[in-house]
Amino acid sequence: MIPPDPELSPRRAARAEAERLATAALPVQSASPAEVSPAEVAAAGGPTRRERRAGASAPSGIRSLVATRGLPLAARRRRASVLAAAVVVAVAGAVAIGAAATAGGRDDGEAAPGEATTTVVQGPPAVPAEGLPVPQLAAIAATATPCDDPAFTAALASGDDAAVIAAAGGGSAFRAAVASGIAPCVSLSDPNREWVVVNKQRPLDPVDYRAGDLVMPENVRALEQSALRARAAGALTEMVRAASDAGAGEIAYLSAFRSYSTQQSTYAGRVSVGGVEEADRESARAGYSEHQTGLAVDIVPCRGSCATLDDVAGSPQGAWVRDHAWEFGFITRYAEGRESVSGYEPEAWHLRYIGPELARAYHEGGYTTLEEFFGLPAAPTY
Repeated sequence: MIPPDPELSPRRAARAEAERLATAALPVQSASPAEVSPAEVAAAGGPTRRERRAGASAPSGIRSLVATRGLPLAARRRRASVLAAAVVVAVAGAVAIGAAATAGGRDDGEAAPGEATTTVVQGPPAVPAEGLPVPQLAAIAATATPCDDPAFTAALASGDDAAVIAAAGGGSAFRAAVASGIAPCVSLSDPNREWVVVNKQRPLDPVDYRAGDLVMPENVRALEQSALRARAAGALTEMVRAASDAGAGEIAYLSAFRSYSTQQSTYAGRVSVGGVEEADRESARAGYSEHQTGLAVDIVPCRGSCATLDDVAGSPQGAWVRDHAWEFGFITRYAEGRESVSGYEPEAWHLRYIGPELARAYHEGGYTTLEEFFGLPAAPTY
């Protein structure tokens, strides 16, 4: 409310106040301080000292609207109208801001009619009367290994290699278990096992090992008297007969089992001819030879008379053996291009017996060395 001007009579002051109230109810009109002429302000004597102090902190536009002392009635009316419009705009803006803030707490973004515009702060969900659900943890069984299977360990203890592999689920399962390390009860160093691995890093234990079931293969020409372990000897007989029946020709053998002392002489002979480095590429030192296991045999092709070891690779017998030896439990132990792993030059004539189940897994898996087959490191040198 604008205080009455003391320079006006009471009657005139009352009439001015009534006009001011009536003017505030009228539609807002655009006005600016510029509409009040300087002459009008000068005629009225300008604002008082109190009005100047009151408007000093207000924006310039508001200060000019508030300062009405001494203005003619028409000028005061215009200023009162503008000031009322400013108040209405400010209140409307405040209401709009409050409504927007309140709408943030509703799902639909709008306040319901008559609803308080108070922002609602969501708290944590209430706990059900029956309580929170308890997670159910399923027990996970430990990974089973062949060594935990009584049938497997019983077969292992009996010394029956074929039964051990069958108990493991076949050649591929046995190989996978051994290569992954989950079958520590299986030793690849036991010279009595068909799966023994002997190379330049893995000597026989004992170094002068000699198998106890050595026999001569039946119906196979032997160029020297050397035997094989019983199962290997029987498999060689079957393979030689199958090759002949297939029209590949006769297969004989030059050497099979060699004792520790025999291997010493053989290796020394190679050293005397080509030196140690050359001998180590084509002959094993005593205690490191597969021939000492009784599971290796060097074959030769025959047609009336027999050829040499070097003639195997290019012979019909050699080609047939490469395709079918695995069916009888044999693999070509030292393959072409694998010297960096096996440690020896390729020997198409050197067959190693590992049993039909493992030989099948070896063949079907595309392996070319026993080291890779069982997940062992390469052994190119001693």
